[in-house]
Amino acid sequence: MAWLLDLVPPDYRAYDVLRKHPVLLARFAADHVSAGLTAARAGWRTLRRDLADRLPPEAIEAAMSAYEREGGRLAEAERGVRVVAAALSGHRWVPRL
Repeated sequence: MAWLLDLVPPDYRAYDVLRKHPVLLARFAADHVSAGLTAARAGWRTLRRDLADRLPPEAIEAAMSAYEREGGRLAEAERGVRVVAAALSGHRWVPRL
């Protein structure tokens, strides 16, 4: 629960329904993380086009790097939320050898 709450905006902590129903919190977290990942990908694709004439090259490169790191972090969180949501829904994993 704490990890899922860390993935959503702080205001979500005020909703009792999310604290009472972890499966619902996982859904909210999945939606929020997915939207963030979509935004990071769009920002990465359009940054040079939109701001190249207003920022120095080193700022553009630093921003591209930040988008890459944030995209990676969000992609990993998205995978984690899927695993947690599946576990909360009763899915059991069998180790593969």
